[in-house]
Amino acid sequence: MNRIDRLFGILTLLQSRKYITAEKIAERFDMSVRTVYRDIKALAEQGIPVSFEQHKGYYLVQGYFLPPVSFNMDEANALLLVESLVNGFADNSIRTHYSTALTKVKAVLKTGQKEKLETLNQHIKLQIPERLNFNFEYLSLIQHAIAEKHLIELDYKNNKEEVSRREVEPIGLIFYAFSWHLIAWCHYRNEYRDFNLTRIICLKNLGIPFKKTQHMPLSEYMHLLPVNY
Repeated sequence: MNRIDRLFGILTLLQSRKYITAEKIAERFDMSVRTVYRDIKALAEQGIPVSFEQHKGYYLVQGYFLPPVSFNMDEANALLLVESLVNGFADNSIRTHYSTALTKVKAVLKTGQKEKLETLNQHIKLQIPERLNFNFEYLSLIQHAIAEKHLIELDYKNNKEEVSRREVEPIGLIFYAFSWHLIAWCHYRNEYRDFNLTRIICLKNLGIPFKKTQHMPLSEYMHLLPVNY
């Protein structure tokens, strides 16, 4: 990657994160931290408002936006392939949002690129088992609740077909055993619980902040999963 492409890549990365460390930038672009310092200085010299906060990293001053991003064919093809995976493994809410996002991507492609993308689209298919047909609309709502640290109320049907209402603090989503699972602190059980999304009857974001101040990292909960697939 030449330096111009790398500088643009760093700028795009800065815009996509609230903060990012020099070490993370170096890892992303396979270069030394010293080179990151030089590149950040070069961006600043070009009038890009890059700032730094101790223990957090670099960030773009609020209010700065890049013009519409252009995509090369390899990047567009990758997004097209992911569309098949989204359609197969996500729910209706994520399918809708991804479709909207992909439409915006296609809008900035050149005419020739659009034609190639449409042709390629006819040659990518995904055979999905019927059991993976997720017709609920929970994933997007749960993502918002996780990001905002808001309580969720849900009606849940267990393996015995018993229905209960729970108030939970969501810490993450995990796809395992061919289904999406919400991992959350349950106020009713007073412990972390695993809720299979296919067994949720209804769900809503209460808009109320978490009551528990500290939560287990989702990566740590992964070690407690009953299966490894």
